[in-house]
Amino acid sequence: MKALILVGGFGTRLRPLTFSKPKPLVDFANRPMIMHQIEALAKVGVKEIVLAVNYQPKTMVDAMHEVEELYKVKIHFSIESEPLGTAGPLALARDILAKDDSPFFVLNSDVICEFPFEELLNFHKEHGCEGTLMTTPVEDPTKYGVIVQKEGSCAIDRFVEKPKEFVGNQINAGIYIFNPKMLDRIEPKPTSIEKDVFPFMAKAGQLHAMPLAGFWADVGQPKDFLSGTALYLESLHHHQPDALKKAEDIVGHVMAHPSAKIGKNCKIGPNVVLGPNTVIGDGVRISNAVIMDGSSVRDNACVHDSIIGWASSVGRWGRLENITVLGEDVHVADEVFVNGGCVLPHKSVGANILEPRIVM
Repeated sequence: MKALILVGGFGTRLRPLTFSKPKPLVDFANRPMIMHQIEALAKVGVKEIVLAVNYQPKTMVDAMHEVEELYKVKIHFSIESEPLGTAGPLALARDILAKDDSPFFVLNSDVICEFPFEELLNFHKEHGCEGTLMTTPVEDPTKYGVIVQKEGSCAIDRFVEKPKEFVGNQINAGIYIFNPKMLDRIEPKPTSIEKDVFPFMAKAGQLHAMPLAGFWADVGQPKDFLSGTALYLESLHHHQPDALKKAEDIVGHVMAHPSAKIGKNCKIGPNVVLGPNTVIGDGVRISNAVIMDGSSVRDNACVHDSIIGWASSVGRWGRLENITVLGEDVHVADEVFVNGGCVLPHKSVGANILEPRIVM
């Protein structure tokens, strides 16, 4: 079996983290985001994976050598000379995706869920049409393109963009499975699969929808990255509780790398990920936060609703909150308050940031 992951894009919504790494290599729950997807694909028997890349391709190629060996998969790189949207990359990779009659998976690189690929494959084979997309419910469907199914059927009738009146609450989850025949609908040019392909497949009765069980998160921007982390940790609590740290100073769900060091009299959690070689001082408070590889939070500092990038530090009695994001190698001085700051890599912050802003 085969799969294509849409890796292309500059990751602008997740800056400043994506100034240091392509978005698929940004650590999510202490592993590169794309590793969660590749592992799940390998588990259902996918042997060949195409990564559609147009940003920092060499970095992606170098990072995947180890992944191929780990999961016993062959990774192909489809390098786009220009961004091809969400459909063009499928046509570009046609030689691999259509070399036999077996269906292939397609997914967006910033989606995190429990990846029920086996259920999706079985569902797709049962209805026998060209494509299946997974759907997920949302509280406010007026912000999205809503999927409307034919009455009493799993077949998709139409798509309604940002409906003013309620027509449903199921949206595209960014996970698909297709028969190679659907590639005849796409040309190797910038094309949107959502706007230029799906409506025509639906009109032809060739596109079905399967609801996604469990949590779903698009973690492509800091606020959603943090809420997605909380959902992921909640899922681990139910399915792999041993992956979470338990200790007197832990509150709620916390993932801590074995090399992470936590000082005395701390309160860590809920919804915290501590990366490799992180150092947490005494009396520290951390909640709804991600601390990445090699970073430190010094004595009596507080970090809430924030992401600390690689090899960064927060000084003693410092405070980060309100979706603050520190890029790589950022250092916040003692007793400094950062409220919603977005700090670019290799910067020092020596004065309070009282209103959300970008520090360049």
